[in-house]
Amino acid sequence: MSIPFPARACDAAQLPWLAGAATRALIWRDGSAIDLGAFAAQAEIVAAALPEPASAIINLCAGRYAFLLAFAAALRTGRPTLLLPARTPAALAEVRQAWPGALALHEPGAAHDLGGLQMDALGTAPARGTTARSMALLDATRVALVGHTSGSSGAPQPQRKTLRALWASNAANQTRLAAELGPHFNILATVPPQHMYGIEMSVLLALLGGGAVADAQPLLPADVVAELRKLPAPRLLVTTPLHLRALLDAGLELPCEAIVSATAPLDAALARAAEAHTGAPLIEVYGATETCVVATRRPAHEPLWTPYPGVDMQSAPDGVRIEAPQLSAPVLLGDLVERQSDGRFALVGRVSDLIEIAGKRASLGDLTRHLLAVPGVEDAVIIQHEDVDSSGVRRLAALVVAPGTSTAAIMAALRASFDPAFLPRPLKRVPRLPRNALGKLPRAALLDLLRG
Repeated sequence: MSIPFPARACDAAQLPWLAGAATRALIWRDGSAIDLGAFAAQAEIVAAALPEPASAIINLCAGRYAFLLAFAAALRTGRPTLLLPARTPAALAEVRQAWPGALALHEPGAAHDLGGLQMDALGTAPARGTTARSMALLDATRVALVGHTSGSSGAPQPQRKTLRALWASNAANQTRLAAELGPHFNILATVPPQHMYGIEMSVLLALLGGGAVADAQPLLPADVVAELRKLPAPRLLVTTPLHLRALLDAGLELPCEAIVSATAPLDAALARAAEAHTGAPLIEVYGATETCVVATRRPAHEPLWTPYPGVDMQSAPDGVRIEAPQLSAPVLLGDLVERQSDGRFALVGRVSDLIEIAGKRASLGDLTRHLLAVPGVEDAVIIQHEDVDSSGVRRLAALVVAPGTSTAAIMAALRASFDPAFLPRPLKRVPRLPRNALGKLPRAALLDLLRG
């Protein structure tokens, strides 16, 4: 069995749910590789055992191996996979209300407070040496995945992705990474598979591309290094700026041949330090749940982003209008960009970040970057109050993690670079910011912390 990569996935009426030779490694688990053929046979068993009726699959699996199995079984049966906007009972109830009859799946042996069906009840273990007999083609226009926006700038919104869209977006990622690593590579991701960044870089690259992903999701620097050493080269580390900084601060060797970062802007100095430390190219990817990845750059060497082939980006008064092979219609994102004549672009902020106080304008993102540059500040964010003060102005506030620096020293540094209108009032010190699993900061959580 060998399923080729479609040359024009965006035009195909039918597409496979896995791609590549049956013998290619697909996932690394307990130091051994599980090949595509064995994985496909196991996914077929799970797919056949899914109870009827089930309109969709809510994938609650925290482990990457179990997540891939549940995701592949849902693809095989034509059911969309639903990703929760948050791992809470309230979020689960909202998704179930929107998708009556949806079945929740979680990994074998896991005690799960959200309920659902354990996959060990579905007989997921095939006999040794088992290989799927064939690879069915599926309707390319069918919804395969429903993700949700992060909620960092408002209520999470559902985003439907067809199988054709997943193939088209993954083809661009595969081509970009193959330019650095070759067509086959091994992936270690410190990000979870339940979000679009994790889906693209650790799930789709394995199922539809040339990647083989590690089941592990290490967090501590020593564990990341240990898991990287278990993988054969070439190795791709998929991470976030916050986690990357922690890895470099630990001073340990990072044996990898390329790094991918996303979820927050990556400082050029951090990118240069990462490349100097590892000798590996660091690729930053730009995209959103609405679009998937549409552009990349190497921030250690270039400030501008290069769109993927077929991607068109046009500035608009309320953001940037994006057309891409994986999009059935143009999508408007709330990012402000400056487009160059050759198609490359610079990110200059977000529409939601622009504020005006006392007739003066600024960007919350730019103000936060200045705050993060203050010596001793480990993490921080500046937000605008919900309520107005006695002058009718919505003032700014800051949440700061800086255990070794005084508030007075931080404010003195800000007065040297901020217009007085933009000085945060208050500047609240906290032990940590409420970042989610991808390092993002949902606005509702920030406001709760500020009030608390």
